[in-house]
Amino acid sequence: MLDSIYVGMSGLSSYAEGLRVISNNAANLNTPGFKSSSLQFGDMFYTSAASDGSFRGQLGFGVGTFGTSLNFKQGDMQQTGNSLDLGVDGQGLFTLRDTSGDLHYSRDGQFTFNTDGVLVSKTGHATVVGVDVNGAQSTFTLNGFRSNPAKPTTKVVFNGNISSTQPTVSVGTVTVLDKTGGSHTLSLTLTNNQATRSGEWLVSIKDGSTEVGTGKLEFPGGNIDASADTITFDYTPANQPTQSVTLDFSSDVTSFASGTSSTLAQATQDGVAAGTLTGVTFDATGTVVYAYSNGQTTKGNRLQLARFDTTEAVKANGSNQFDETDAALWHTGTPGDAGFGTVKSGVVEVSNVDLSQEFSDLVIMQRGYQASSQVVSTANEMLQQLFSMTGGK
Repeated sequence: MLDSIYVGMSGLSSYAEGLRVISNNAANLNTPGFKSSSLQFGDMFYTSAASDGSFRGQLGFGVGTFGTSLNFKQGDMQQTGNSLDLGVDGQGLFTLRDTSGDLHYSRDGQFTFNTDGVLVSKTGHATVVGVDVNGAQSTFTLNGFRSNPAKPTTKVVFNGNISSTQPTVSVGTVTVLDKTGGSHTLSLTLTNNQATRSGEWLVSIKDGSTEVGTGKLEFPGGNIDASADTITFDYTPANQPTQSVTLDFSSDVTSFASGTSSTLAQATQDGVAAGTLTGVTFDATGTVVYAYSNGQTTKGNRLQLARFDTTEAVKANGSNQFDETDAALWHTGTPGDAGFGTVKSGVVEVSNVDLSQEFSDLVIMQRGYQASSQVVSTANEMLQQLFSMTGGK
Protein backbone atom coordinates (compact mmCIF):
# COMPACT_ATOMS: atom_id res chain seq x y z
CA MET A 1 0.00 0.00 0.00
CA LEU A 2 2.91 2.33 0.56
CA ASP A 3 3.90 1.65 -3.03
CA SER A 4 0.37 2.62 -4.09
CA ILE A 5 0.72 5.92 -2.26
CA TYR A 6 4.03 6.59 -4.02
CA VAL A 7 2.43 5.76 -7.37
CA GLY A 8 -0.48 8.09 -6.65
CA MET A 9 1.90 10.83 -5.54
CA SER A 10 3.81 10.50 -8.83
CA GLY A 11 0.52 11.14 -10.63
CA LEU A 12 -0.25 14.17 -8.46
CA SER A 13 3.20 15.63 -9.13
CA SER A 14 3.09 14.94 -12.88
CA TYR A 15 -0.41 16.29 -13.40
CA ALA A 16 0.49 19.38 -11.36
CA GLU A 17 3.36 20.00 -13.77
CA GLY A 18 0.98 19.45 -16.68
CA LEU A 19 -1.38 22.04 -15.20
CA ARG A 20 1.50 24.50 -14.94
CA VAL A 21 2.34 24.04 -18.63
CA ILE A 22 -1.30 24.59 -19.63
CA SER A 23 -1.47 27.63 -17.36
CA ASN A 24 1.60 29.13 -19.02
CA ASN A 25 0.14 28.52 -22.49
CA ALA A 26 -3.18 30.10 -21.58
CA ALA A 27 -1.50 33.07 -19.89
CA ASN A 28 0.43 33.80 -23.09
CA LEU A 29 -2.60 33.67 -25.37
CA ASN A 30 -1.94 37.26 -26.48
CA THR A 31 1.87 37.23 -26.39
CA PRO A 32 3.27 38.03 -29.88
CA GLY A 33 5.43 35.25 -31.28
CA PHE A 34 4.73 32.91 -28.35
CA LYS A 35 5.04 29.19 -29.02
CA SER A 36 2.98 26.82 -26.90
CA SER A 37 4.48 23.75 -25.29
CA SER A 38 3.24 20.39 -24.09
CA LEU A 39 4.46 18.19 -21.26
CA GLN A 40 5.79 14.74 -22.10
CA PHE A 41 4.57 11.93 -19.82
CA GLY A 42 6.15 8.51 -19.44
CA ASP A 43 5.60 5.46 -17.24
CA MET A 44 8.27 4.73 -14.66
CA PHE A 45 10.28 1.52 -14.13
CA TYR A 46 8.71 -1.87 -13.31
CA THR A 47 9.48 -4.70 -10.92
CA SER A 48 8.50 -8.37 -10.93
CA ALA A 49 5.38 -9.23 -9.01
CA ALA A 50 6.92 -12.44 -7.59
CA SER A 51 9.11 -12.28 -4.49
CA ASP A 52 11.19 -15.25 -5.66
CA GLY A 53 12.25 -13.45 -8.82
CA SER A 54 10.20 -15.53 -11.21
CA PHE A 55 8.19 -13.65 -13.82
CA ARG A 56 4.54 -13.40 -12.83
CA GLY A 57 3.72 -10.00 -14.30
CA GLN A 58 5.08 -6.55 -13.54
CA LEU A 59 4.15 -3.77 -11.18
CA GLY A 60 4.76 -0.19 -12.26
CA PHE A 61 6.02 2.70 -10.12
CA GLY A 62 3.77 5.37 -11.55
CA VAL A 63 4.21 8.21 -14.04
CA GLY A 64 6.99 10.71 -14.62
CA THR A 65 7.53 13.76 -16.80
CA PHE A 66 10.29 14.08 -19.36
CA GLY A 67 10.37 17.77 -20.17
CA THR A 68 8.29 19.93 -22.45
CA SER A 69 8.09 20.02 -26.23
CA LEU A 70 7.78 23.35 -28.04
CA ASN A 71 5.20 23.70 -30.80
CA PHE A 72 6.61 25.97 -33.52
CA LYS A 73 3.50 25.99 -35.66
CA GLN A 74 3.17 29.46 -37.21
CA GLY A 75 0.65 31.77 -35.59
CA ASP A 76 -1.75 34.05 -37.45
CA MET A 77 -0.54 37.38 -38.79
CA GLN A 78 -2.30 40.36 -37.23
CA GLN A 79 -2.35 43.72 -38.99
CA THR A 80 -0.98 46.60 -36.89
CA GLY A 81 -0.37 49.39 -39.40
CA ASN A 82 3.08 50.01 -37.88
CA SER A 83 5.72 49.67 -40.60
CA LEU A 84 8.31 48.49 -38.06
CA ASP A 85 6.15 45.57 -36.94
CA LEU A 86 7.35 42.53 -38.88
CA GLY A 87 6.18 38.96 -39.28
CA VAL A 88 8.04 36.02 -40.81
CA ASP A 89 6.01 33.92 -43.21
CA GLY A 90 8.05 30.74 -42.91
CA GLN A 91 10.41 29.04 -40.49
CA GLY A 92 12.89 31.84 -39.83
CA LEU A 93 13.37 33.64 -36.52
CA PHE A 94 14.61 37.19 -36.03
CA THR A 95 18.13 37.46 -34.60
CA LEU A 96 18.67 39.73 -31.57
CA ARG A 97 21.81 40.71 -29.68
CA ASP A 98 21.66 41.71 -26.01
CA THR A 99 23.92 44.20 -24.23
CA SER A 100 26.33 41.38 -23.33
CA GLY A 101 26.76 40.50 -27.00
CA ASP A 102 24.86 37.20 -26.76
CA LEU A 103 22.53 36.20 -29.59
CA HIS A 104 18.88 35.29 -29.07
CA TYR A 105 16.08 34.46 -31.49
CA SER A 106 12.44 35.50 -31.65
CA ARG A 107 9.26 35.35 -33.71
CA ASP A 108 8.11 38.59 -32.09
CA GLY A 109 8.78 41.28 -34.70
CA GLN A 110 7.72 44.34 -32.71
CA PHE A 111 10.63 46.70 -33.34
CA THR A 112 11.40 50.37 -32.80
CA PHE A 113 14.32 52.78 -33.06
CA ASN A 114 15.80 53.72 -29.69
CA THR A 115 17.14 57.15 -28.73
CA ASP A 116 20.47 56.29 -30.40
CA GLY A 117 18.69 55.63 -33.68
CA VAL A 118 19.30 51.86 -33.53
CA LEU A 119 16.55 49.31 -34.29
CA VAL A 120 15.73 47.26 -31.19
CA SER A 121 13.07 44.88 -29.96
CA LYS A 122 10.30 46.53 -27.96
CA THR A 123 10.46 43.57 -25.59
CA GLY A 124 13.83 43.53 -23.86
CA HIS A 125 15.35 46.23 -26.12
CA ALA A 126 17.85 43.82 -27.69
CA THR A 127 19.45 45.06 -30.91
CA VAL A 128 18.03 43.64 -34.15
CA VAL A 129 20.78 41.93 -36.15
CA GLY A 130 21.11 42.38 -39.90
CA VAL A 131 23.70 41.81 -42.59
CA ASP A 132 25.35 44.37 -44.87
CA VAL A 133 26.04 44.06 -48.59
CA ASN A 134 29.14 41.99 -47.80
CA GLY A 135 27.21 39.52 -45.66
CA ALA A 136 28.77 40.72 -42.40
CA GLN A 137 26.58 41.10 -39.31
CA SER A 138 25.43 44.67 -38.80
CA THR A 139 22.67 46.75 -37.24
CA PHE A 140 19.89 49.00 -38.52
CA THR A 141 20.35 52.68 -37.76
CA LEU A 142 18.88 56.06 -38.62
CA ASN A 143 22.29 57.69 -38.39
CA GLY A 144 23.44 58.66 -41.85
CA PHE A 145 19.95 58.16 -43.27
CA ARG A 146 18.03 61.06 -41.74
CA SER A 147 18.26 63.13 -44.93
CA ASN A 148 18.54 62.52 -48.65
CA PRO A 149 20.87 64.81 -50.60
CA ALA A 150 19.76 66.83 -53.59
CA LYS A 151 20.58 65.50 -57.06
CA PRO A 152 21.11 67.82 -60.03
CA THR A 153 19.10 67.38 -63.19
CA THR A 154 20.87 65.33 -65.85
CA LYS A 155 17.92 64.59 -68.14
CA VAL A 156 14.72 66.41 -69.07
CA VAL A 157 12.13 64.40 -71.01
CA PHE A 158 9.58 66.04 -73.33
CA ASN A 159 6.37 64.92 -75.01
CA GLY A 160 3.79 66.40 -77.35
CA ASN A 161 3.53 67.55 -80.96
CA ILE A 162 5.41 70.38 -82.68
CA SER A 163 3.19 71.86 -85.38
CA SER A 164 5.16 71.55 -88.62
CA THR A 165 3.27 74.55 -90.08
CA GLN A 166 4.55 76.98 -87.45
CA PRO A 167 7.72 79.03 -88.03
CA THR A 168 8.64 78.98 -84.33
CA VAL A 169 7.48 77.13 -81.25
CA SER A 170 8.28 78.12 -77.66
CA VAL A 171 8.34 76.12 -74.43
CA GLY A 172 8.44 78.69 -71.66
CA THR A 173 8.92 76.50 -68.60
CA VAL A 174 11.69 73.93 -68.43
CA THR A 175 12.64 73.19 -64.82
CA VAL A 176 16.22 72.21 -63.99
CA LEU A 177 17.60 71.58 -60.48
CA ASP A 178 21.18 72.37 -59.52
CA LYS A 179 23.50 70.43 -57.19
CA THR A 180 21.94 71.94 -54.06
CA GLY A 181 18.39 71.27 -55.23
CA GLY A 182 17.77 74.86 -56.28
CA SER A 183 15.24 75.23 -59.08
CA HIS A 184 15.98 77.10 -62.32
CA THR A 185 13.56 77.83 -65.15
CA LEU A 186 14.87 77.61 -68.69
CA SER A 187 13.02 78.21 -71.96
CA LEU A 188 13.22 76.68 -75.43
CA THR A 189 12.72 78.34 -78.79
CA LEU A 190 12.36 75.97 -81.76
CA THR A 191 12.82 77.49 -85.21
CA ASN A 192 11.45 75.65 -88.25
CA ASN A 193 14.36 75.06 -90.67
CA GLN A 194 12.20 73.33 -93.27
CA ALA A 195 13.36 75.69 -96.03
CA THR A 196 16.89 74.29 -95.66
CA ARG A 197 16.16 70.74 -94.48
CA SER A 198 12.70 69.16 -94.39
CA GLY A 199 11.55 68.28 -90.87
CA GLU A 200 14.48 70.01 -89.14
CA TRP A 201 14.06 72.30 -86.13
CA LEU A 202 16.82 74.45 -84.63
CA VAL A 203 16.65 74.70 -80.86
CA SER A 204 17.85 77.56 -78.65
CA ILE A 205 17.99 77.04 -74.86
CA LYS A 206 17.94 80.14 -72.67
CA ASP A 207 18.25 81.00 -69.01
CA GLY A 208 16.40 84.27 -68.94
CA SER A 209 17.82 86.18 -71.89
CA THR A 210 21.13 84.29 -71.92
CA GLU A 211 21.51 81.46 -74.39
CA VAL A 212 23.03 78.46 -72.61
CA GLY A 213 22.77 75.81 -75.32
CA THR A 214 21.76 75.00 -78.87
CA GLY A 215 20.90 71.93 -80.93
CA LYS A 216 18.65 70.54 -83.61
CA LEU A 217 15.88 67.97 -83.98
CA GLU A 218 14.86 66.11 -87.13
CA PHE A 219 11.42 64.72 -87.92
CA PRO A 220 11.45 62.89 -91.28
CA GLY A 221 7.84 62.07 -92.05
CA GLY A 222 6.69 63.66 -88.78
CA ASN A 223 8.39 61.14 -86.46
CA ILE A 224 11.66 61.99 -84.79
CA ASP A 225 14.94 60.65 -86.15
CA ALA A 226 16.63 58.44 -83.54
CA SER A 227 20.02 59.90 -84.49
CA ALA A 228 18.88 63.43 -83.65
CA ASP A 229 16.41 63.06 -80.78
CA THR A 230 18.47 64.49 -77.87
CA ILE A 231 20.33 67.72 -77.14
CA THR A 232 23.08 67.80 -74.53
CA PHE A 233 24.57 71.05 -73.20
CA ASP A 234 26.62 72.27 -70.25
CA TYR A 235 24.66 74.46 -67.89
CA THR A 236 26.21 76.64 -65.18
CA PRO A 237 23.60 77.96 -62.74
CA ALA A 238 24.46 81.11 -60.81
CA ASN A 239 27.00 80.38 -58.06
CA GLN A 240 26.86 76.65 -58.83
CA PRO A 241 29.20 74.24 -60.63
CA THR A 242 28.64 73.31 -64.27
CA GLN A 243 26.38 70.33 -64.92
CA SER A 244 25.62 68.40 -68.10
CA VAL A 245 21.94 68.37 -69.06
CA THR A 246 20.34 66.26 -71.79
CA LEU A 247 17.00 67.23 -73.34
CA ASP A 248 15.33 64.00 -74.43
CA PHE A 249 12.70 64.11 -77.22
CA SER A 250 12.97 60.42 -78.13
CA SER A 251 9.63 59.32 -76.73
CA ASP A 252 6.18 60.67 -77.61
CA VAL A 253 7.42 63.74 -79.53
CA THR A 254 6.21 64.27 -83.12
CA SER A 255 6.03 67.05 -85.69
CA PHE A 256 2.85 66.92 -87.73
CA ALA A 257 0.75 69.69 -89.20
CA SER A 258 -1.72 70.93 -86.60
CA GLY A 259 -2.39 74.53 -87.52
CA THR A 260 -1.18 76.98 -84.91
CA SER A 261 -1.38 74.45 -82.07
CA SER A 262 1.75 72.85 -80.58
CA THR A 263 1.65 70.76 -77.44
CA LEU A 264 5.35 70.25 -76.77
CA ALA A 265 6.03 70.40 -73.01
CA GLN A 266 8.33 69.07 -70.31
CA ALA A 267 7.17 65.67 -69.04
CA THR A 268 9.75 64.79 -66.37
CA GLN A 269 13.19 65.67 -65.09
CA ASP A 270 15.42 63.50 -62.92
CA GLY A 271 16.75 66.08 -60.47
CA VAL A 272 15.53 66.06 -56.88
CA ALA A 273 15.59 68.52 -54.03
CA ALA A 274 17.01 67.58 -50.64
CA GLY A 275 14.63 65.49 -48.55
CA THR A 276 14.13 64.55 -44.92
CA LEU A 277 13.30 61.11 -43.59
CA THR A 278 9.57 60.45 -43.50
CA GLY A 279 9.36 56.71 -42.86
CA VAL A 280 11.17 53.39 -42.54
CA THR A 281 9.87 50.00 -43.61
CA PHE A 282 11.10 46.59 -44.77
CA ASP A 283 10.40 44.81 -48.04
CA ALA A 284 9.73 41.07 -48.52
CA THR A 285 13.47 40.36 -48.73
CA GLY A 286 14.03 41.88 -45.29
CA THR A 287 15.81 44.93 -46.70
CA VAL A 288 15.28 48.17 -44.81
CA VAL A 289 13.85 50.97 -46.98
CA TYR A 290 14.18 54.62 -45.94
CA ALA A 291 11.62 57.00 -47.51
CA TYR A 292 12.13 60.76 -47.86
CA SER A 293 10.02 63.85 -48.37
CA ASN A 294 11.47 64.34 -51.88
CA GLY A 295 9.94 61.07 -53.04
CA GLN A 296 13.24 59.20 -52.99
CA THR A 297 13.97 55.91 -51.22
CA THR A 298 17.23 54.36 -50.07
CA LYS A 299 17.83 50.72 -49.21
CA GLY A 300 20.11 49.57 -46.40
CA ASN A 301 20.95 46.34 -44.59
CA ARG A 302 18.92 43.10 -44.65
CA LEU A 303 17.50 41.22 -41.70
CA GLN A 304 19.37 38.13 -40.55
CA LEU A 305 17.09 35.18 -39.87
CA ALA A 306 17.89 31.91 -38.16
CA ARG A 307 16.31 28.48 -38.25
CA PHE A 308 16.90 25.13 -36.55
CA ASP A 309 16.83 21.51 -37.63
CA THR A 310 14.97 20.19 -34.57
CA THR A 311 13.17 21.64 -31.58
CA GLU A 312 15.61 19.70 -29.41
CA ALA A 313 18.11 22.46 -30.25
CA VAL A 314 15.82 25.21 -28.89
CA LYS A 315 14.98 26.42 -25.42
CA ALA A 316 12.65 29.23 -24.39
CA ASN A 317 14.44 32.14 -22.73
CA GLY A 318 11.61 34.51 -21.76
CA SER A 319 10.95 37.99 -23.15
CA ASN A 320 9.58 36.31 -26.31
CA GLN A 321 13.04 34.93 -27.08
CA PHE A 322 14.61 31.54 -27.70
CA ASP A 323 18.18 30.31 -27.33
CA GLU A 324 20.15 27.62 -29.11
CA THR A 325 21.25 24.51 -27.22
CA ASP A 326 23.29 23.06 -30.07
CA ALA A 327 24.84 25.56 -32.50
CA ALA A 328 25.51 22.81 -35.06
CA LEU A 329 21.75 22.45 -35.58
CA TRP A 330 21.17 26.16 -36.26
CA HIS A 331 21.53 27.98 -39.58
CA THR A 332 21.51 31.65 -40.56
CA GLY A 333 20.24 33.32 -43.71
CA THR A 334 18.10 36.19 -44.97
CA PRO A 335 14.42 36.49 -45.94
CA GLY A 336 13.81 34.86 -49.29
CA ASP A 337 16.49 32.21 -48.80
CA ALA A 338 15.23 28.62 -49.02
CA GLY A 339 13.84 27.46 -45.70
CA PHE A 340 13.76 30.88 -44.02
CA GLY A 341 10.56 32.44 -45.40
CA THR A 342 9.76 36.03 -46.30
CA VAL A 343 9.05 39.12 -44.21
CA LYS A 344 5.78 41.03 -44.04
CA SER A 345 5.71 44.61 -42.80
CA GLY A 346 2.91 46.10 -40.72
CA VAL A 347 1.95 42.78 -39.12
CA VAL A 348 2.78 40.82 -35.98
CA GLU A 349 2.61 37.07 -35.55
CA VAL A 350 0.28 36.32 -32.67
CA SER A 351 0.57 33.45 -30.21
CA ASN A 352 -0.06 29.98 -31.64
CA VAL A 353 -1.90 28.83 -28.50
CA ASP A 354 -5.05 26.87 -29.36
CA LEU A 355 -7.31 27.76 -26.45
CA SER A 356 -9.88 25.05 -27.18
CA GLN A 357 -7.13 22.41 -27.12
CA GLU A 358 -5.73 23.84 -23.89
CA PHE A 359 -9.17 23.59 -22.23
CA SER A 360 -9.49 19.99 -23.40
CA ASP A 361 -6.06 19.18 -21.96
CA LEU A 362 -7.02 21.00 -18.78
CA VAL A 363 -9.95 18.64 -18.24
CA ILE A 364 -7.65 15.64 -18.77
CA MET A 365 -5.14 16.98 -16.24
CA GLN A 366 -7.90 17.66 -13.76
CA ARG A 367 -9.34 14.15 -14.09
CA GLY A 368 -5.90 12.62 -13.82
CA TYR A 369 -5.13 14.64 -10.70
CA GLN A 370 -8.47 13.67 -9.14
CA ALA A 371 -7.86 10.00 -9.92
CA SER A 372 -4.35 10.08 -8.45
CA SER A 373 -5.68 11.88 -5.39
CA GLN A 374 -8.35 9.19 -4.95
CA VAL A 375 -5.68 6.47 -5.18
CA VAL A 376 -3.64 8.14 -2.44
CA SER A 377 -6.73 8.57 -0.24
CA THR A 378 -7.83 4.96 -0.72
CA ALA A 379 -4.34 3.57 -0.05
CA ASN A 380 -4.11 5.74 3.04
CA GLU A 381 -7.45 4.47 4.33
CA MET A 382 -6.39 0.88 3.73
CA LEU A 383 -3.12 1.51 5.53
CA GLN A 384 -4.91 3.04 8.52
CA GLN A 385 -7.26 0.08 8.61
CA LEU A 386 -4.26 -2.27 8.61
CA PHE A 387 -2.66 -0.36 11.49
CA SER A 388 -5.99 -0.51 13.35
CA MET A 389 -6.17 -4.27 12.87
CA THR A 390 -2.59 -4.69 14.07
CA GLY A 391 -3.17 -2.49 17.09
CA GLY A 392 -6.17 -4.53 18.12
CA LYS A 393 -4.12 -7.75 18.59
